[in-house]
Order: sequence, then C-alpha cells, then structure tokens
Amino acid sequence: MRSNQTRWIQWMLLTCTTLVGTLAMANAQPDVDRMLPAAAQSLMQQYNIPGLAIAVTKNGQRKFYSYGVASKDTQQKVRSDTLFEIGSISKTFTATLATYAQASGRLLLTDHPGKYFPELQGSKLDEVTLINLGTHTAGGFPLQVPDNVQNTPQLMGYFKAWQPQFAPGTYRTYANPSVGLLGMIAAKSLDAPFDEAMEAQLFAKLGMHNSYITVPSSKMALYAQGYTKQDVPARVNPGVLAAEAYGVKTSAADLIHFIEVNMNLVKTDATLARAINDTHIGYFKLGPMTQDLIWEQYSYPVRLDTLIEGNAGKLTSESTAAAALTPPLSPQQAVWVNKTGTTNGFGAYVAFIPSKKLGIVILANKNYPNEARVRLAHQVLCALEDGCQ
Repeated sequence: MRSNQTRWIQWMLLTCTTLVGTLAMANAQPDVDRMLPAAAQSLMQQYNIPGLAIAVTKNGQRKFYSYGVASKDTQQKVRSDTLFEIGSISKTFTATLATYAQASGRLLLTDHPGKYFPELQGSKLDEVTLINLGTHTAGGFPLQVPDNVQNTPQLMGYFKAWQPQFAPGTYRTYANPSVGLLGMIAAKSLDAPFDEAMEAQLFAKLGMHNSYITVPSSKMALYAQGYTKQDVPARVNPGVLAAEAYGVKTSAADLIHFIEVNMNLVKTDATLARAINDTHIGYFKLGPMTQDLIWEQYSYPVRLDTLIEGNAGKLTSESTAAAALTPPLSPQQAVWVNKTGTTNGFGAYVAFIPSKKLGIVILANKNYPNEARVRLAHQVLCALEDGCQ
C-alpha cells in the first residue's frame, strides 16, 4: 500500500511539474508571439534576408516561427523542416563526435594527433592535444586551410610542416584546420569516414533524422537556397575539411532538438549523455567568456554588450591570450551557452541557458552580421525569462 502511495505521489509531482512548465511557456509565449513577427520582419528588411526559421524551447515546450521564403526563385515558404547550412555551428557536432568516441573508449581528448596519424609523429602539431584542437588553442592556425591544399595527402603535408605562433594552450585563434583535424581523428577512431560517422552514428543516436553532411536527392526540395551579402545565390562548396568544420545542413526542428539534448531535456543513452556533458567542460578563460569544447559560455545573467563583444568582436578574428582552467571547469547550469555559424549564403545562431531550460535557434538563408543575430536571440529569450540584462 505504501509503495502504491509513493508511486501516486511521484506521479502527481511529475504531472504538476510538467503542468507548471507548460503554463510558464504559455504565459510567456504571448509576449514572444506579439514581439517576434515585427522583430523578424525588421531584421529581414534591414539585411534583405529572404527567409528566417526560429525555434524556441522552454521546459521542453517548443514553438516554431517561420518567415519568408526558402528560395526567391520558387517562392517556397520557410518551414520548421527547411534545411539550412549552419556553418561553424557544425563544429559543435564535430566536438560531440569526438566526445562520443571518448565515451565509447575509442580515444582520449588528452591524446596527441600522431597517435591517429603516424605521419604527424615528431611534428610540432603532435605536441598539442585533442583538447587544444577543439578549443582553438593549438598555437595559431589560419582561419581556413590554404587554397593550395586540395586533398588529404596535401593536407597531411601541411599539418606536418605547420609551425605554431604560440605555445599550445596559451592563445586562442579561431580556426577551421584544427577543428577539422579533430573531426578526422574522431571519425578514424570510430572506423568510419567522417560523413558516415556523423550521419549514421551521431545524428541517428541524437534522433536528428533531417540533418546531413551531404543532402540526399530525396531531400533537396527542403534545402533552402542561400544568398550572399550581394544577393548572389550560394551554397557551401565541398572542400578539404569543409564537412568537419562547417558542413552540416539541418532544420530548426532538428537543431532545437539538439539544444534540448544539450540541456538534458531529452533522454539519451548513457554514452551519448556523457559525450554531451563532456562538450560543456570549460578549458580556457578569455575575459567573461569560457571556452568549452567548441561551445562558448558566459556566466548568467549576462549583459547583451558582453555577448555582442564575444560573438562579433576580436575573439572571432584575432589571437587572444587564453588562461587555462586547472582543473577544467565542470559543466555549469547558470550560463548562457552559444555558437554562431556562417557560410557564404547562410547565417545561424544558437543559444541556451541550462538553469532556465531555455534555448533558441535562428536560421537564415543570408549571411548577415553576428551582432544582429545575438540581439534578436537576446530579445526573444528576455521575453521568456526575466533574468536578462
């Protein structure tokens, strides 16, 4: 009898908690519903953005907002399942693939690249760890792989000859080559090509069934047309390390699901849960920003100007002194976690606050300034939460 009473009480508590979360979202939602259409239209008009997909989640309750068109030629409307290029937000999946490999016993983030690519043994690059690769602290890579590197043998030659500007772990220089190498190592440790490891293993385990490195022909009708700042149609070009560093195409529905997984609002198996958790460990401090494995976080509440500076300032374009956190910072709850992503024809932004169980995805088929993305996200989240500054 006591057992039945206990179960009944637990059921009632769970029901009440769910109801409170639903009511909280419902109460906050009208403000967003009233504010967002005008804010979105203003943004689209200012930057001539054809289409915008926004997803919001609070306490596991989702809401989708779609504006404009996926293609100016076809006039197909943007929907929650429209596929957008997400640029460097792809790196968060590359990091998760690496931590998934670690949680599966296939690698350690404290390993060095030469363990997986023997041709790099004895090189300067073999002095860095996989953590350095995933935190932009290897020592000063350029933003992109040089144009004369066109294939894997040339890439290995480039990596072997690379000379750092800084000692590992002392400066953060935002770059694609190091994160790309992390993706190559993660895939190799899982005995699969990167595309296959990402699509057949990670996306499948995450429950992201409308996310791709290479969009299949059966899904091309969902793939938005991107536009450059000059309004020229553009989609991402395949190239060395493109898949690993900025190659994911996904939808607002799938990406908000990923954000919910990151806030532990979606049940996953123990290995994937550990992998997600490990991407939230803080390794370096750069002023108010803490560099996790690709993810960037700020103590919450956080000022809007702090977020703008971190996402649109010198942290994205210059080498910046980084202070190693020893020991690394365990995953935090009262933080604003975010990542921007850009390709020639698309602009994206994601942010979430674990302690508030609150997150947002903003996808556009136009490359427009990071500051505008951050401002819109901050405006929306502030309408849902009173802790904003």
